[in-house]
Amino acid sequence: MRILLIEDDNELSQMLSIALKDEGHEIDTCPDGDRGSFLARSNPYSLIILDNVLPKKNGAEVCQEIRKAGINTPIIITSALSETTDKVSLLDYGADDYLTKPFSFIELAARIKALSRRPYILKDTIMTIDDLTINPMEQKVTRGKKDVYLTRKEFLLLECLMKTPGRVLSRGIIMENVWDINGDPFSNTIEAHIRNLRKKIDTGNSKNKLIHTVPGRGYKIDGRK
Repeated sequence: MRILLIEDDNELSQMLSIALKDEGHEIDTCPDGDRGSFLARSNPYSLIILDNVLPKKNGAEVCQEIRKAGINTPIIITSALSETTDKVSLLDYGADDYLTKPFSFIELAARIKALSRRPYILKDTIMTIDDLTINPMEQKVTRGKKDVYLTRKEFLLLECLMKTPGRVLSRGIIMENVWDINGDPFSNTIEAHIRNLRKKIDTGNSKNKLIHTVPGRGYKIDGRK
């Protein structure tokens, strides 16, 4: 899951980032509401953790901007305000959940799991191209009758390609969607993962390769021969 954490407390942000990464998530962090709103409206996140008291724009303003942009990404608001009226107001602005500071990471992790079970976030349906099938909810990949084991990054990369079959994705788009915003777009990380995917997906299927390089443009997945 790719998560955007908008939090101006640097110590808390670092602690949550480390803990969430240990849970297997990709984390982008931002210390102010203005930049946080921009990132939330510009990138496909699975979840947003949003502090209520922020520089430049507060959590309520950020939440409103995200929803007005037509983005339904689940939002967990964190705030030191504990009054019921405060919680209700923030939920009315479009937040999906509310955590009162200070909170334990165990509670945050439980809220994330609860949100991930809601029907509207289960948009990662089974995708199929040719005889290749990916099931994001079960983290399962098969080619024909054979199960294919992928690392977490390989899985995210394949999922990114399969969401737009036939479309060429640039290195920049792949970097933004599979790695965090601090990833180096000039490294050979993407190429290395593409090579590994080809070995696992296309090896033994010489008549119908699915993963293609488009010189000077990027990569695509296409079942057409």
